[in-house]
Amino acid sequence: MFGRMKVDTFVALFATRFLSPIRSAPHLVERQAITALTTNQITAFRPYTHYASTGYCEPATTLAWDCGANCEANPQFIPVASGGDGDLTQFWFVGFDPTLGEVIVSHQGTDTSEILPVLEDGDIILEALNSSLFPGLSRNIKAHSGFAGSQERSATDVLAAVNTAITKFGTKKVTVTGHSLGAAIGLLDAIFLPLHISGITTRFVGYGLPRVGNQEFANYVDSLPLLVTHINNKEDIVPILPGRFLGYHHPSGEIHIVDSGSWLSCPGQDNTSDQCIVGDVPNIFDGDSSDHDGPYDGIEMGC
Repeated sequence: MFGRMKVDTFVALFATRFLSPIRSAPHLVERQAITALTTNQITAFRPYTHYASTGYCEPATTLAWDCGANCEANPQFIPVASGGDGDLTQFWFVGFDPTLGEVIVSHQGTDTSEILPVLEDGDIILEALNSSLFPGLSRNIKAHSGFAGSQERSATDVLAAVNTAITKFGTKKVTVTGHSLGAAIGLLDAIFLPLHISGITTRFVGYGLPRVGNQEFANYVDSLPLLVTHINNKEDIVPILPGRFLGYHHPSGEIHIVDSGSWLSCPGQDNTSDQCIVGDVPNIFDGDSSDHDGPYDGIEMGC
């Protein structure tokens, strides 16, 4: 949601159409210890951070793996397919990382110079997921209409590319990543892919993830054999949108980068501790949109 460098566009749209007094939802998180990640644990995310940032690059660039510093940070990567137009369909790429032994899927965040992605970010109606793409899911599991529409437009091509990579490289491990809107699409992909490819192990690593669905959606994500990590930077506004008063909830897996630079693991859904994003940024007026692009361990998002 909310593009690289310019989340103010979305915030203005959101405030105009939907802002009402921010109310705290009932606190449902069972208190567990909030723990700091070690230096080695933080460093282990760096390949995925670069892959998420690379999601902003045009398909011809990612297919050639010639995008400058982000591509140079993962020189071992073998591209399989790239797509999207950056407007109606967000850029995406799929390939294989032999060092990690994983198929990588990455999606672009919002380019606020294009009107369609901005409008989709503001399309916050909760709707049941497409039963063709998400067979067998309860109709009570609902997602952001704009995000679901964005994921749907690339889903078939991404699925084909992941199948090609799995066959070619003989791996069953898939990691989906992205920043902002790209993270929202990626979370939906991480649910979608195992429904169509048997036996894969799926991981999601998202940055600046907005809330994607309702409480039933968050509970469903938490029930899956899916390793979910969504990383928030300091006082970023995007991860607290759309608001919980609209029925939205984050799944578990939050890591919050605090002002000191420490990365804190926040257990539960929408942990309200002031060490986590919901407590640290109780409303958009306490946030800072400049934190949205990073840095995430020194890495700023964008091609």
